[in-house]
Amino acid sequence: MNQETATHTAATAPEKQARSKYSCVACGGEAVWNPAKQKLICAFCGTEAPMPKESETMPGIQSTDIVEHDLVAALRDIQGESRGWARATRMIKCRQCQAISVFDASKQAKSCEFCGASAIVDYDESGDVIRPEAILPIRVSEPQARDRIRGWYGKLWWAPNALKKKAMTDTVKGVYLPYWTFDALVDARWQAEAGYYYYVTETYYDNGEQKTRQAQRVRWEYASGSLNHFFDDTLVCGSKGVHQGLLRNIEPFPTTEKGTGALKPYDPAYVSGWTVERYQIDLIAAAKTSRERMMDATRTLCSQQVPGDTQRNLQVNANFSRQTFKHILAPVWLMTYVYSSKDYQVIINAVTGKIDGEYPKSWIKIALAVIAVLIVIFVVLGGMGGGRHR
Repeated sequence: MNQETATHTAATAPEKQARSKYSCVACGGEAVWNPAKQKLICAFCGTEAPMPKESETMPGIQSTDIVEHDLVAALRDIQGESRGWARATRMIKCRQCQAISVFDASKQAKSCEFCGASAIVDYDESGDVIRPEAILPIRVSEPQARDRIRGWYGKLWWAPNALKKKAMTDTVKGVYLPYWTFDALVDARWQAEAGYYYYVTETYYDNGEQKTRQAQRVRWEYASGSLNHFFDDTLVCGSKGVHQGLLRNIEPFPTTEKGTGALKPYDPAYVSGWTVERYQIDLIAAAKTSRERMMDATRTLCSQQVPGDTQRNLQVNANFSRQTFKHILAPVWLMTYVYSSKDYQVIINAVTGKIDGEYPKSWIKIALAVIAVLIVIFVVLGGMGGGRHR
């Protein structure tokens, strides 16, 4: 990858003027991107239109290109030509969860899309945001998302009955989350002590009676080896509006998949009418996190190469090369609700449909379960005592 491709210098092509909205070809009303139909749909007359022919793509990149950027060069000197949203936008920041939401300039926000709080303020960007390189199309429609949430509610045995009866789905919102993806080739050398089990016969006494048994021992041997592995699209979310534990549980997003569900080059038409969260975990912090995750994965892969039945003192020396990155948008369906004055989140991977969420626990159900377990233990112990008495 040459420097010109990696940084999209100004010598390529001039940046096109951003459009704040897309007009309906029939009535002139605002057309909003519909993920289910993969078209722009007019909210007034229902007219469907395909993606505009002249899409605002990143300068110097063809509409079919998704470029991986050289990470070392970017961290040394990130250029500004690949910044901005390629459309007129407005940003608000939530004072409660700190999420920064990005949406069409004409839209008025009354509450935070992530936590529902009304304590929001306009946010002025101190520096242009790095523009997304690609976007994942939504596969799970809004009705499907609501059905999944109702099904998820039905499986929450520990939740209060009142929560299941309400089955709140009216606050489900589609949001594009900022993600960084990182590629790297790792060349690692490892050494460890490999343990092999063997057994010896030993004698012991039980109530004065001599008995024998097989005792396990370990024979330790030195072992070493090498690993050559390519990490493709290690994901690091740049969001602070969604709970990180929930995100990890619904990942991964199929960023390496080919075909109709694959990543598409970023175009502002895809997010027309949708809320996008502006990343708050920047490239430097995300790169550090990705390196830590790659290193953990490298240790796991090396550990799997150690022969024998067990191991100890594993040492790994890893060198990373061919490091690249890109910034993408990944879609989720997000629901935030309040129960007994406490906030909870439910999140759905809008590509794979995987769901996870937070919910209140019923202390009555927990107490009844504990009592039931104690009764079972008492009955079992009582039966054993009665058997010995006889």
